[in-house]
Amino acid sequence: MGHLQEGITGSVEFIVDDEHTAKEIGSGSLEVLATPVMISMLEKAAWTTVQPYLAENCTTVGSQINVSHESPTPIGMKVECIAKLVAIDERKLIFEVDAYDEKGHIGGGTHERYIVYTDRFQAKALSKISK
Repeated sequence: MGHLQEGITGSVEFIVDDEHTAKEIGSGSLEVLATPVMISMLEKAAWTTVQPYLAENCTTVGSQINVSHESPTPIGMKVECIAKLVAIDERKLIFEVDAYDEKGHIGGGTHERYIVYTDRFQAKALSKISK
């Protein structure tokens, strides 16, 4: 396990399929990459970038994301989502995130995550269920 530091970068890639479209997930009527899917993949890029640097009983949770989705991506095209850790403030992590398809930049912005203890966070969520 390395040392968590500003500047680390990671990415995830996927091919846009029917399941990733605005029409399929209900965020629109077109057969193009849905904005919520792009956001989900940007978040995945962020958490998977830092996870190897965290203690075994820790993970990160998303708390804020501010991104634009500037260009449509059709079914069958590869998308790469990149996250760069740009600031660390105790448990708060700030990322610059960008998404690209095979023709260029399609969106990006900033994303904030917090380091949490996995068991405590899950227990807090489960405590909301009425007995």
